[in-house]
Amino acid sequence: MSIITITSDWNSDDFYTAALKGRILSLYADARIIDISNQVPAFNVAIAAFQLKHSYRHFPAGTVHIIAVNSENIERPAVAVKANDHFFVGNDNGIFGLLLEDEPEEVVSLEVSGISSFPELAVFADAASKIASSGSLKNAGKPYKALYKQVPMLPAIEESVINGSVIYIDSYKNAITNISLELFERIGKGRQFEIYVQSNHYKINRINKKYGESTLGEMLALFNSIDLLEIAINRGNAADLLNLSLNSPVRIKFK
Repeated sequence: MSIITITSDWNSDDFYTAALKGRILSLYADARIIDISNQVPAFNVAIAAFQLKHSYRHFPAGTVHIIAVNSENIERPAVAVKANDHFFVGNDNGIFGLLLEDEPEEVVSLEVSGISSFPELAVFADAASKIASSGSLKNAGKPYKALYKQVPMLPAIEESVINGSVIYIDSYKNAITNISLELFERIGKGRQFEIYVQSNHYKINRINKKYGESTLGEMLALFNSIDLLEIAINRGNAADLLNLSLNSPVRIKFK
């Protein structure tokens, strides 16, 4: 039994997810279908890439991941990609540059007959079923070389300063930044530091290992399970209380 996942910007009460699952099972009855997220903000490929990037590696090798976000892009083709022993089916809308750290092993363009406002049902389901049943891209499409890639937003680095930004707000309203543990240690070199959130409005001068090391309601910073700096409030709502949103600045100054 092969696994096919779905990441979409559809609301859970829409019929799109059910229709796509039904189509896949009609084509490949042995598929095991798992939702990664159906709550991606509409057309937001950056959020979709973040969620899929930090979840797909935990699935078995050979899993097929359908990316149903900003799929109706008539300027770019639908594609299937093999990378890190996983397969991805979506539109060539730039998401693969955000999702994958290395060059993909193989890319094919998918055959599209006519124009559809629901390409996931008309094209993606067929491709995902073929890939899941065969374990390869061999019969899914034609070789494709011109993959379009968006570039992830990276921190700006000075000798003693890292200027980062919020790239994701999780379900607890913790603000995850693009500042990695590796970058923090490389630039910091063990020095004391101050973390400034929202310019100079809020300041933190230590890194927690756990949320509970701070008192209830206290603002804190820690490196989370994916080694990215996270701004949180213990048992609180950091994004709303600190007025944080995507692209809000977070700056670390080393002494």
